Amino acid sequence: MKIGIGSDHGGYLAKEELKKYLQSKYEVIDFGTNSEESTDYPKYAFLVGEAIQKKNIELGILICKTGIGMSIACNKVKGVRCAKVDNMEEASLTRLHNNSNVIALSANKNIEQLKQLVDTFLTTSFSNEERHQRRNEMVDRYGE
Repeated sequence: MKIGIGSDHGGYLAKEELKKYLQSKYEVIDFGTNSEESTDYPKYAFLVGEAIQKKNIELGILICKTGIGMSIACNKVKGVRCAKVDNMEEASLTRLHNNSNVIALSANKNIEQLKQLVDTFLTTSFSNEERHQRRNEMVDRYGE
């Protein structure tokens, strides 16, 4: 599986740790940033989102100080379903019910918590239950 990962300066150190951890299990594409120098989070959210849209990656991981900005920005990319996740239940349900293809995380969590959230997200599949398909389609069609 191809995984995309990106962060701003606030999530850079966590991104680097997660990237090392994931590279033993997945093909990981790093969309930046490449330092702790101040940068604009939307740039990296859009890069990961566009890679999802173009099917260059299957799932994405974004990290900033809170995860909120990354989630908002990434959801602007058509075809992206990005969820800001704080706990294991959310990491599972965002895939199981919402078929999310990107997870946004807070760099304020410790690396072991982040690894658990990412592992849960990456190993959970969409349920394909009719009610969840119907609801997701409603969201996808909104504004058309």
